Amino acid sequence: MDTALAPGLYIVATPIGNLGDITLRAVETLRGVSAIACEDTRVTGKLLHHLGIKQRLVRYDDHASEETREYLLRLAGEGPLALVSDAGTPLISDPGFKLVRMARERGIAVTSLPGASAAIMAITLSGIPSDRFLFAGFLPSKDKARRDALAELASVPATLVFYETSPRLTDALAAIDDVLPGREVAVARELTKKFEECRSGTAQDLIAHYTAHPPKGEIALVIAPPLPAEPEDHDIDAMLREALAGAKASQAAGQVAKATGLDRKMLYARAMELK
Repeated sequence: MDTALAPGLYIVATPIGNLGDITLRAVETLRGVSAIACEDTRVTGKLLHHLGIKQRLVRYDDHASEETREYLLRLAGEGPLALVSDAGTPLISDPGFKLVRMARERGIAVTSLPGASAAIMAITLSGIPSDRFLFAGFLPSKDKARRDALAELASVPATLVFYETSPRLTDALAAIDDVLPGREVAVARELTKKFEECRSGTAQDLIAHYTAHPPKGEIALVIAPPLPAEPEDHDIDAMLREALAGAKASQAAGQVAKATGLDRKMLYARAMELK
């Protein structure tokens, strides 16, 4: 790097499979920090070895103690500290939220380096609408909790994205078929790896496929948003007759137009016929 990194916490995204997806900025930052906080020192160690980098590693996961967090905050206050997860972007269903929040509260500079994310990649591959989406992390492992989570999000007018494990995939698809029937679903797995796959269809189609071909690897589920509600089937003549009982044709047409959203001129013409 041309200049030394300033003190602070640097959130560094790492590859989710293909090691070639590490960014140049990420490599420079990992070389330039004083230490790296990581989920598993063995996993991060392999990545650093591939990159030809030697760094001090400090284990930090969801079970880390307050003492470990305080130690990392002290390091970030004194010099540059990197935070990585085993794969992908830290904090996205990975550890780091408490560390980042406390760093910000204490005025420690926080910098986030963009990079690989399985959720974003799955959306772009799926062919399912991507203009609005909700990432909801991992689905619960218990069946009732899983169905409750899906039901809670059923009316959200956006594509839903979840992470899932291979052994639970068909159970998750069965819950989706029951709670969100008829929606298009995409299963994106082994992203960026040799056997990358993104298969879409109904939940029943996917259950049949993965029952016959048990899946392996990390999985992202993408579920299409709900279809727009069908327009209400109004009994226009009955509404006009009721309105005409106490109003002129033009007024009756206006009342029904406001209630239904239908064209006022068309309603006025029908009101005159009924009258």
